[in-house]
Formats: sequence, C-alpha cells, structure tokens
Amino acid sequence: MLHNHIIKFYTFTIVSKLISISISIIILMQSFGIHVSDISQIDEFVEHAQYHNEQYGDNIVVFIAKHYGELKAEHSKDHQEEKDEHEELPFQHQSHITSIPAFVVNSQKAELKLLEPLEFKKHNFFYQAPSSSLHCDGLLQPPKFHKYL
Repeated sequence: MLHNHIIKFYTFTIVSKLISISISIIILMQSFGIHVSDISQIDEFVEHAQYHNEQYGDNIVVFIAKHYGELKAEHSKDHQEEKDEHEELPFQHQSHITSIPAFVVNSQKAELKLLEPLEFKKHNFFYQAPSSSLHCDGLLQPPKFHKYL
C-alpha cells in the first residue's frame, strides 16, 4: 500500500516537472518569435542551404545573409525562380506587437505633508516579580527596563 503511494508521488512529481519544462520552452520560443511551423520547416532550410552550396558555392553565413539579412532584397530580385522555395523557409513570417501607451495627467495638486516623529513617553510594558521557582533561580528572566535608554 505504501509502495503504491510512493510510486504515485514520484510519478506525479516527474510529470509535473515535465509539464513545467514544456510550458517554459513554449514561452521561450514564443518570446523569440519561433513558431511550431518554423520547426517543421527546418528540413527545407537545410535542403535549400545545400542547394545554394552546390549551385552558388555559398557557405552558411552567406546563405543566411541572402535569405534573412542584408542581401535578402537583392537575392529575391535576382532569383525570382526560387520564390516558392523561399516562402517555404522557416522564420519568414512577420509578427507585430502593438502596445498603446497611456498617460494619465492628474490635475489635482497633491500637497505633501511632513510627518512629525512621535515621541512615546509612556511605556507599554511593566515588570512583575516572578512567581515560579525557575524565575527566582535566575534561569528565565524577562527583559528589564533601563532608564538610560
């Protein structure tokens, strides 16, 4: 009986950790703008990179510059026949994040009042002589008020 509870506990722990890790990876991918369709298009990326290597002698840096960087516009204009293949490459989607800032102008003047420190002259504690023998022996003594404080 106890053995079954231990197994269920460890199974629950492992499954909850796997779910947490999976959700964290999904959130990380979304923050970088990576979609699931991009992961499924990695094979097209590799095939097209091999094609560029064989056809034009491009290494991976030049390939990325031609399809994602500064040479993209020129490459798209010069090689219209590869347009369908270019659309199949990952990370070709456009995503926009729109945020609208809102400013609230408060027309009321808020006067800051300086707080005066309060001086407590009356103390909220008192000392009562112990009634048990342990207190009389000096083992348990409550704090005492000293006048020089």
